[in-house]
Amino acid sequence: MTYRAGWIHYTNVAPILDSLTLPLGVTAITGVPTQMNAALLSGEVDIANISAVEFIRHADQLEALPDFSVAVLGPVYSVNLFHTAPLPELRRVALTAQSAMSVALLEVLLRERGLTPTLERAEGEAQTLLTQGYDGVLRIGDSALREWYGVVGPLTPETTMTSLPHAARGICVTDLAEEWFRLTGHPFVFAVWAYRRDNPPPPELVQAMREARREGIGYLADVAGRHAFKLGLPERVVQHYLWNFRYHLEAPDRLGLQEFADKAVPGHAPLRFGPRPGQMR
Repeated sequence: MTYRAGWIHYTNVAPILDSLTLPLGVTAITGVPTQMNAALLSGEVDIANISAVEFIRHADQLEALPDFSVAVLGPVYSVNLFHTAPLPELRRVALTAQSAMSVALLEVLLRERGLTPTLERAEGEAQTLLTQGYDGVLRIGDSALREWYGVVGPLTPETTMTSLPHAARGICVTDLAEEWFRLTGHPFVFAVWAYRRDNPPPPELVQAMREARREGIGYLADVAGRHAFKLGLPERVVQHYLWNFRYHLEAPDRLGLQEFADKAVPGHAPLRFGPRPGQMR
């Protein structure tokens, strides 16, 4: 029987997916986070790198690989709130429909600050939406990375990613992962590699993923160069972006994931993870 994977193939998972060779009996489709969340829950695919919040919301049905994540400690650069008013003065915020995870994170951060702006679904580039009556726009993924650089760049030989301003051209960019770190001191886990408990992935697929991850991290400059060309961004920007990620779901990441689960989905079922490499089920 064919085992079906659903990949959210943004640049941030390129070190895992670019060189992944699927073993015999495994097929894959790609889509944005909300599409792959729905595909896993409906049974259209058997495993997916889904939004962590969907894993939490459906913890009674799902299990996650124990050593795979898409997480950061500090800024992520591609989950951004673009805004023209200070955070306490926000009135209308446009939300993308592509990512339940980022919306849930924004809701937690606003609630922790005691802020209650109106949140509305609206798609489009941040600068366009900011001219249409919104004073805040949530953007995610590769487009958010490009738009962030479009606001705060360019990167010169004398500057670094961490020295670029948070505001320029009348627009402030708040990195939601950095805000989470300021709030909790923990990494933020954006995605896990989840599957339905009754249908774990074949060992050959998991091993192929581990080998692809090892190769991708080992040749990160090459991965960054390929994707910088596609994104129209400097290689330095994309390489810094990629080496910022934590792909192994280590103990600090699990602490951050658990804290987010408790804040975002009170009363959730216990989070479950498969056996670690070398362990028997």
